[in-house]
Amino acid sequence: MLYGPEAGMVGYDPKADGRSISSFEVAVAGSVSGLVTRVMVSPLDVIKIRFQLQIERLSRSDPSAKYYGILQAGRQILQEEGLTAFWKGHVPAQLLSIGYGAVQFLSFELLTELVHRATEYDARDFSVHFVCGGLSASAATLAVQPVDVLRTRFAAQGEPKVYKTLRDAVVTMYRTEGPLVFYKGLNPTLIAIFPYAGFQFSFYSALKHVHEWVLPAQGRRNENLKNLLCGSGAGVISKTLTYPLDLFKKRLQVGGFEQARATFGQVRSYRGLLHCAQQVLREEGPTGFFKGLSPSLLKAALSTGFVFFWYELFCNVFHHMKKADS
Repeated sequence: MLYGPEAGMVGYDPKADGRSISSFEVAVAGSVSGLVTRVMVSPLDVIKIRFQLQIERLSRSDPSAKYYGILQAGRQILQEEGLTAFWKGHVPAQLLSIGYGAVQFLSFELLTELVHRATEYDARDFSVHFVCGGLSASAATLAVQPVDVLRTRFAAQGEPKVYKTLRDAVVTMYRTEGPLVFYKGLNPTLIAIFPYAGFQFSFYSALKHVHEWVLPAQGRRNENLKNLLCGSGAGVISKTLTYPLDLFKKRLQVGGFEQARATFGQVRSYRGLLHCAQQVLREEGPTGFFKGLSPSLLKAALSTGFVFFWYELFCNVFHHMKKADS
């Protein structure tokens, strides 16, 4: 059995005796938290991807720039592609979120419990949460990378659409680019996801301790608000520290997909991670590494905050249901 976050902690908590929920319930809580959050942040994700893939400067002063601000991009996408464009690729995105959330949170619970039982380290330490968070996210990434590539392709394409349905996309990509197309961008994804998720889990835990130190009198009265705020803070810190690798991943994932982006401006082909980084630096300067950072930070604050918020909430629901039955 795994000890859920009834004590206000994500991950194994050796002090939470008698508050156990099952592995299945942990996976369900992770899946549902990802599903609900994805619906909420999808518009920001679409705008972020469009920014990341734009070669031209994100500036009003550049006449060739299709997008240069969050509100402007939102209006442009709405006018040209309609409201549903903000949920382009939503089906693969939901599959991604559900699968990723389940694998990540379940792996994190199992890994932190393993550390507690097999080593002398405290399972709640910052460093333990960093390593276990990174490993759990890496496992989740390997499980859902093909869906992530599909999600990026759908969010990146303009009108007329290259891929009409998810099945059409899978068949077309497999026939024209081979099976490895579904793992494009895997290297920068794994390189980025380990520190990103590691920082998410460790800073989430650290920020909760800080909150409890600064506002000890609050107790459990504002537990849900605390989870949301600490998750948001952890998301912003993590995303800022690892953002360039996320941009490289998106650029590599749309390789071979140039025809669908002809209406968005210039397109580029990259031979790999290092070549992509060199080209971005040469053509777009150091600021090119942070294209789309503003919607990405907003998305990271909302998505990470709500993922932890919903996860802890659902785990507590399972815990109370189990207590009521006993």
